[in-house]
Amino acid sequence: MPWTAADIPDLNGRTAIVTGCSGGLGLETARRLAEHGARVVMACRNAERAAAAAESIRETAPGAELPFVELDVASLASVRKAAGRIRDDFERIDLLINNAGTLSRERRVTLDGFETTFGTNHLGPFAFTGLLLDLLRAAPHGRIVTVTSGVPAQQGTWLGLDDLTYERRKYKGYPAYAQSKQANALFALELQRRLNGTGGELISVLVHPGAAESDFAQNFGPVVTFLSRPPLNRVFRIVMQSVEMGALPTLRAATDPGVRGGDFYGPTGTTKGHPVPNEASAQTRDPRLAAALWDESERLTGVTYNFGE
Repeated sequence: MPWTAADIPDLNGRTAIVTGCSGGLGLETARRLAEHGARVVMACRNAERAAAAAESIRETAPGAELPFVELDVASLASVRKAAGRIRDDFERIDLLINNAGTLSRERRVTLDGFETTFGTNHLGPFAFTGLLLDLLRAAPHGRIVTVTSGVPAQQGTWLGLDDLTYERRKYKGYPAYAQSKQANALFALELQRRLNGTGGELISVLVHPGAAESDFAQNFGPVVTFLSRPPLNRVFRIVMQSVEMGALPTLRAATDPGVRGGDFYGPTGTTKGHPVPNEASAQTRDPRLAAALWDESERLTGVTYNFGE
């Protein structure tokens, strides 16, 4: 039987953080977690959009606890401030879903000087996770779910370890995005390797949503945005699926008792379908490449992981 949102277990008493959940896949993920009893910390850039999203969630989860934490993963200062706020308010975190992401079609840099797509999609989540690691390890059966993209994780060589911020290479939006998403995948699997043998129950799981009809399409430019609107979007539905379906890999990775550390969940097909175990590419599973990326990520962010050795 295909796994659906109806298979989400009771989550009462559990605290989840979902980054970038004011719309799209993140909002659907937060909604389903709240409907099943989780307290969902909405870690978003924009307070007004987060408030509107919380109001939407309460239409189907009237009693939901939905605290807001301002978080811009493109800013290390914001990441540290948000992590500090969470540390003040919570003794443990049961679930962290690194969902927030972007795609910049032109090369831009963050306030920290990183290429925007790489800084937002990888370095920010890397730092945020590291700063909250002890709270996650304090939870029984804690999970870290990292959202990647299917193509970068399953095929191709995208990571330019000697030029992660595109200072020397010619910048193109999609290759830069693919690099950041492959970095997500390498991070999630390396995190599980480093958790192995530490004596805790915390696990790291990787997911990709396939091609979902979310507002993320606007990042691909005006042509894709135009074609994604009704009635032209009927053409895309041959290869795309709804936001509700696109969130299922994340929800399964976050809640299914059968999930194991290092698992990778995505749709049955390349771009759509119910969530099932997927196979990561050889490069994504390369521990030497992942370790090199890890060292560079710690250097760039100034965040060193403490596994309690």
